[in-house]
Amino acid sequence: MSDINCETCANYIYDEEFDEYYCQMDLDEDEYGRIAFDSNYKCPYYRFGNEYEVVWKQI
Repeated sequence: MSDINCETCANYIYDEEFDEYYCQMDLDEDEYGRIAFDSNYKCPYYRFGNEYEVVWKQI
């Protein structure tokens, strides 16, 4: 697995209907395979999910 932690990514969101987390970016099979199995590959969609930034936008 790559060193990117999806749990800290702003694109990793919770779906209440399916009761699971998923990446909201539209990844094709090749991108997903590189992210999952190539430890040197950096996800081009990774954005650090700063909780304070999200709350600030809601104010």
